[in-house]
Amino acid sequence: MEIFKEFTFESAHRLPHVPEGHKCGRLHGHSFKVAIHLSGDIDPHTGWIRDFSEIKAIFKPLYERLDHNYLNDIPGLENPTSEVLAKWIWNELKPLLPELSAIRIHETCTSGCIYHGE
Repeated sequence: MEIFKEFTFESAHRLPHVPEGHKCGRLHGHSFKVAIHLSGDIDPHTGWIRDFSEIKAIFKPLYERLDHNYLNDIPGLENPTSEVLAKWIWNELKPLLPELSAIRIHETCTSGCIYHGE
């Protein structure tokens, strides 16, 4: 079974390694959406894999670092592509959420990535 909890946050960034003149090299922002996916067995007593409120509480410190901030200033996000952001969130959460199975990032309504911890 797999569950997920979604969050949205607003952040600015620029991509320092794109070709000169590329639009993503300029400072810009996104309304990011992140989904935290957990896989596991359903607990026979509670009926769930993990309480959604626990996921929210665990993500809160990361949310506060990301929301309304400049991603490039966060250690590990100096080149804050969606792929790098997904892997960074995974690395921050995996020790706290052993059931973590994927991080899904949407930087726009039509573009994003999914990281499975490879």
